[in-house]
Amino acid sequence: MRIYEVNKMITADFAIVPVGTKNTECKEYVTKAVRVVKDSGLNYQLTGMSTLIEADNYKQLYDVIAKAQEAVFEVGTDRVYTIIKVDDRRDKENRTLDAKVDDVQELLK
Repeated sequence: MRIYEVNKMITADFAIVPVGTKNTECKEYVTKAVRVVKDSGLNYQLTGMSTLIEADNYKQLYDVIAKAQEAVFEVGTDRVYTIIKVDDRRDKENRTLDAKVDDVQELLK
């Protein structure tokens, strides 16, 4: 079985943390990582703690996250810690980030 052949909407929540920087400010590192995601053309949502992303398959998803991680190294840190949570639901088509939020918002009415 090749995992790259799945063609359902996969969503992920990821955060890239530079380790060993000279101060506690992370916006320069976050900006570089988010620029990679933005330039990929994939749908994403930036939050205060992480970035949410939608992809059609694992290859797309992990390629973008890997490039974002490399971009953080390029800013000038020697260690990067990345947390990735993946939601791969196969019983429904196109479970986008917005669709998930809409479902909960509807129940809150």
